Amino acid sequence: MTEYSGGGDPKRSLELLWGVRPRPRRGPKPRLTAEEIVRAAIALADAEGLDALSMRRIADELGVSPMSIYTYVPGKAELIDVMVDRAFGELAPLGKGFEEGTWRARLERIARENWALFHRHPWMLQITTVRPPMGPNLLGKYEYELRAVDGLGLSDVEMDSVVALVTGFAESSARVSVNAAEAERRSGMSDEQWWESVAPLLDTLVDEADYPLGSRVGAAAGQEYSAAVGPGHAFEFGLARILDGVEALISSR
Repeated sequence: MTEYSGGGDPKRSLELLWGVRPRPRRGPKPRLTAEEIVRAAIALADAEGLDALSMRRIADELGVSPMSIYTYVPGKAELIDVMVDRAFGELAPLGKGFEEGTWRARLERIARENWALFHRHPWMLQITTVRPPMGPNLLGKYEYELRAVDGLGLSDVEMDSVVALVTGFAESSARVSVNAAEAERRSGMSDEQWWESVAPLLDTLVDEADYPLGSRVGAAAGQEYSAAVGPGHAFEFGLARILDGVEALISSR
């Protein structure tokens, strides 16, 4: 299931993201806070995936009625915006920067931080952020990542593009890695076991002479990864090539 950030009421989402509180109401002290609901939602999504996320399920986890959740959060769409922003807050506390290291080391660090984040919270890969939640954590993350390439002679647009390239690559690479792990979990078979099960029949159906390059290269890659794909290797190889390209861009200035 794919969800989209920015799919709810923009005003209500921004109020939640920035902690804007409605005027105090008379009556008993509220039992919950919006932050408690967000934390419960993230914990649920971490444990069972985004498909398990519903206002009713969150209410059950918190021991309250479903209707009471809507007192604090208007709906699932706005809740997802805040979940994404809070998760991104793990990467760069507001105001944090880079005290040392080369630009290449800084960009490598950013890529690894994003890669690790998506493995901690794989549900984030199910959310399309074409309209990103403009909360303090996402803006802080963007500020932090731009500092990695500030002062290198790049234009503002190029700085944005380099950051988007590195973080986008980390996200897409993490998606392959997470999907591979999920396939193994669902099937109960490792990639190596799966290949062993299909290899005998495949050998009778495919003549390697018809696919000489694919047979040779595929065999070498399969032996290296013990699988059809090697997400970790692909991440390391791709990141190095991307940084080589950025170095060429900087050198041209």
